[in-house]
Amino acid sequence: MAKINFGGVEEEVVTRDEFSLEKAREVLKDEVVAVLGYGVQGPAQAMNMRDNGIKVIVGQREGTKNWDKAMADGWVPGETLFSVEEAAEKGTVVQYLLSDAGQRSQWSKIVENLNEGDMLYFSHGFSVTFKDDTGVIPPPHVDVALVAPKGSGRSVRTNFLDGSGINASFAVHQDATGKAKERTIALGIAIGAGYLFPTTFQNEVYSDLTGERGVLMGALAGVMEAQYNELRKNGHSPSEAFNETVEELTQSLIRLVGQNGMDWMYANCSTTAQRGALDWKNKFRDAVAPVFSDLYKSVTSGDEARITLEANSKPDYREKLDKELAAIRDSEMWQTGAAVRSLRPENWGKRD
Repeated sequence: MAKINFGGVEEEVVTRDEFSLEKAREVLKDEVVAVLGYGVQGPAQAMNMRDNGIKVIVGQREGTKNWDKAMADGWVPGETLFSVEEAAEKGTVVQYLLSDAGQRSQWSKIVENLNEGDMLYFSHGFSVTFKDDTGVIPPPHVDVALVAPKGSGRSVRTNFLDGSGINASFAVHQDATGKAKERTIALGIAIGAGYLFPTTFQNEVYSDLTGERGVLMGALAGVMEAQYNELRKNGHSPSEAFNETVEELTQSLIRLVGQNGMDWMYANCSTTAQRGALDWKNKFRDAVAPVFSDLYKSVTSGDEARITLEANSKPDYREKLDKELAAIRDSEMWQTGAAVRSLRPENWGKRD
């Protein structure tokens, strides 16, 4: 592994230069990778591996929308598409990519199909870390590892197709074969990771749950709503409020941050914007610091895991989720967003 300096802290990472796709293919040449679940991460990882020459099969419940999606993506029933249990039995690497609640409910069926020397693979440390709540306790005769892409399944596939890849963490929780680390890194390269950095199952889930509820999703949505509402309350039009809150961020500024960092983005804005950002940055940081402290405690105590499992295990959770998402979609702010997006040049001529 290469040693890289991250802000003064030296860490080890794995890049494609050190561990090539050819090497990954050699490591995985005798493996059958069974991707269980064709929801969020499953399609991207399965198709990326297939495109990279790895032998892949998919496990999904027949009669579901995801079964139909798998067929549309070229997986063939009875050849490369099976029930979850049959795919688990056929696979030597079992990628357990069902939802966290789904992993708990299906575990008793999956564990029966894990043979000696198999690898049980996750893309999230949730089920193993919170085993007291999920019941997911891997048997001692299998390797247990994770590769966790730092992005949605859609991004994993899109980045793969454009050749950039997406960063991912990896961890080995149990090495039954003596080859778990090599197998894990090979799988990370095969799914198209840009580079891989080591973690543990516990650290992955703690950082992931904090990030999703914090900056990446919860905090981002909340801060956007607060600013939009304040502008609207003070007489600004919906389009102006949305453009100043969301459109400029997503179409301009965040791209500059991604290219060269926050300081570079600041340097490419007006001096008025720079001054205001520097003056207000610490006020926002100090205001939300207690919220992040409470959030991290809720994650590490297991409360967030229990809330998630309880909510997502209810028979009507999809209907309730659809209503909650619809409330966001139908709000003035995001209806304005739809109208603003329709006016982007690439969408000219597509409006009703």
